[in-house]
Amino acid sequence: MASLIQRYRERLPVGTDTPIVSLGEGSTPLLHAPRISRRLGVELYLKCEGANPTGSFKDRGMTVAISKALEGGAEAVICASTGNTAASAAAYAARAGVTAVVLQPAGAVASGKLAQARAFGARVLEVRGSFDEALSAARELGARGTHVLVNSLNPDRIEGQKTAAFEIAEELGGIPDVLALPYGGGGNLTAYARGFDEAGATPRFVAGEAAERSSTVASAIRIAAPAHAATAADAIRVSGGKLVPLTDEAILEAWQELARQEGVFCEPASAAGLAALGSTGLEPGTTVVCVITGHGLKDPETAARLSPAPDSVDPDPAAIEAASR
Repeated sequence: MASLIQRYRERLPVGTDTPIVSLGEGSTPLLHAPRISRRLGVELYLKCEGANPTGSFKDRGMTVAISKALEGGAEAVICASTGNTAASAAAYAARAGVTAVVLQPAGAVASGKLAQARAFGARVLEVRGSFDEALSAARELGARGTHVLVNSLNPDRIEGQKTAAFEIAEELGGIPDVLALPYGGGGNLTAYARGFDEAGATPRFVAGEAAERSSTVASAIRIAAPAHAATAADAIRVSGGKLVPLTDEAILEAWQELARQEGVFCEPASAAGLAALGSTGLEPGTTVVCVITGHGLKDPETAARLSPAPDSVDPDPAAIEAASR
C-alpha cells in the first residue's frame, strides 16, 4: 500500500529528494454508527484514527515532520506531549534512525502512551511542571537548532494531518455537513480546516473541549493554553460552528456509548466530539463525521476503572449459563 506521503505528494511540502519515513499511516476506517445515528436523528460516521500505526491521528503529521527533519539532516527531534505525540514521534524517529527526546508533564500521561514512547527507545524526561511549561522548553531547544521540534507548531505536522479531510471527502463522495472533534491544542482542528478548504468546501466544525482543561480525565486534551487557539477559533467562526465546554461526566458518557453501542473503543478524549454533538442543534438527516482521535488502549487504566470487574465462576456449564444471564 502506498504511504500517505505518496498518496498525497502533490498536496504536501515534499520533493523528489525527500526521504519518506512511513509506518503505513492513513487510510483509516470511516464507519457508519447506526445506533447513535438513530438517537441523534442524523447520519453519523466515525473517522477511526486509532487505526493509525501508533494508535492515534498524530501519525499523519509525524510522517511528514520526520521525513522533512531527515531531509534537513536532523539527528534529533524533540516534543512536549501528554502522550500521543510522544508515542508517534518516538516510533517515526526510530524508523528514521534519529534520536527522539520526549518531555512529559509529571503525572499527566496515560501509561499506554508512556509505554509506547519508552519501547520505541525515546529519551523520556518527566518535567516538573505543566504541558505548557514542557512545550516552552521544547520550543527553546528547537530554536537553538540542536533538535527539530515535532509538536504541531511544526507546520509539517499540520500539513500531514490535513490529509484526513481528503480521505473523508473521498469516502463520503463529498463534504460532511458537520465535523465534530476533540479540542486540546487546536492543531487538529486547524489541519482539518486547511484540508477541507483545499478540498473545496468546509463543514460546520463542532469542537468539544474539557471545561476543566488542567485536570480533565481526558488526558489527551489536558492542555491549559491551546497553541493553535487563534486558528481554531477562526475555523469555528468561519464555518458557523460551535465550541462546547464539556464536563468529564459528559465525555465519559460518550466514551461508553461509543464502546457499548457501536463497538468502537477509544481513549476518553476521543469521545469529546460526540459529547459536543449533544448540545448542537442538528437538522434531521444531517451528515456528521465524528473524529475518533485515539485507540482505547492508550489509556487502559480508565477503561479498567470504569468497566465492571469480571465475576468468578466454576468451570461448570450450568454455572456459566446462570452467571451469564
